[in-house]
Amino acid sequence: MPYRPNSRPATPSVSVSTPGRRGRSARLCAALLTGSMATLLAIAMAGPAAAAVTATPMRSGAGTTQPTGKSEARVTTAVLDLDHPAGQPQVRGKDVPYDTASIIKVDILAALLLQAQDAGRGLTEQEHTRAEEMIEHSDNDAASALWREIGLAPGLEAVNKRLGLSSTVGGAGGMWGLTRTTVSDQIRLLRAVFTDDTTSSASGSVLTATSQNYIRTLMTRIAAGQSWGVSAASDSGVGWALKNGWLQRSTTGLWDINSVGRVTSGTHHYLVAVLSDGNTSMTGGIATVEHAARTAVTSARAAG
Repeated sequence: MPYRPNSRPATPSVSVSTPGRRGRSARLCAALLTGSMATLLAIAMAGPAAAAVTATPMRSGAGTTQPTGKSEARVTTAVLDLDHPAGQPQVRGKDVPYDTASIIKVDILAALLLQAQDAGRGLTEQEHTRAEEMIEHSDNDAASALWREIGLAPGLEAVNKRLGLSSTVGGAGGMWGLTRTTVSDQIRLLRAVFTDDTTSSASGSVLTATSQNYIRTLMTRIAAGQSWGVSAASDSGVGWALKNGWLQRSTTGLWDINSVGRVTSGTHHYLVAVLSDGNTSMTGGIATVEHAARTAVTSARAAG
């Protein structure tokens, strides 16, 4: 059975995550059910009958890792104090491209909403259903349908230019999970979603308040088995909104584990992006991402 990044868990789960860290073991078990079915990336290119494609090895170049069958884990984080949005994000590690896996689904939804704004319309009932499935449950069929609707990589990149993203390259054809991005670009995307126009004239978003609030709401309603990641940096595990991505590479068996979102620590709100690859297991990758998120937010809080 082909692997589909971040597909809905095989076991039923609630559609609204419960704040706090209770039930963490159960959620991680559900997440493992999602991520360990196989090692291929299957995303439809033109419809339900499209064939699955194998996830390509990581490309060579600055900051990338060649497949070796050994663990060469790396992680990069970026944090921005949302209460001081005119500032620059703190970046830890090399700000180089990583494969997105399913964190790209936030970008897909932002593109859909901006295109709908341009057309002077709201989302259709079907678009609402697909958007909610895509973000809350990380449903791949919904993501593939919306990926095609926004115009694949060219459509995404046209919207990203307006959102200020400069280093994100859409996956070829239907392979949205192999989109390449950096933590700096993910902070730019999160700013477009979470920064209010009234906060700073330099940081206003091209997304309307209605579009922003829609994305924010869905990111707080992540299914219970998928609510790990940057949420670990929130005080007592509350006050977060996130989207995670995980993908096991067919060439190495190693894992890409990513998490992006907004967290609350102390009296401040932070935008956090954590990208990692080369993890030997999903659980190990989650632990790495959560540790990196906590460390990054603690550092930003001390600096603030």
